[in-house]
Amino acid sequence: GGGAMRVMVIVHASPESEADAMPPAFLASMMAAMDRFNDELSAAGVLVMAHGLAPTAHGRRIHFDGGSLEERCGPFAPAAAQIAGFWLWDVPDMDTALAWARRCPPPMPGPCSIEVRPVHG
Repeated sequence: GGGAMRVMVIVHASPESEADAMPPAFLASMMAAMDRFNDELSAAGVLVMAHGLAPTAHGRRIHFDGGSLEERCGPFAPAAAQIAGFWLWDVPDMDTALAWARRCPPPMPGPCSIEVRPVHG
């Protein structure tokens, strides 16, 4: 640890992850690869936290509009705009974070993305 900055690495969801319908063979190999990746992150002192999230069908949103609020139930769309999981990494700089991110195993069976965002403060 002791990096100069923290980044949140956001795994964007997919139609499969949102439907809780990841192909079993893909899921098993991806989870094993993620475990190895997390072990590398941990050994390097980069990993602060890593968690997957339930599909948005299990989530709620509180929508604020001026003085009123409304509770909304998931699922939320589009799938690729949702968050399927995240890491918090402690890194010296953004270049280091991106170098690690490029080593991430593909988290979804089809097209997908992970996003690297600096944490304020």
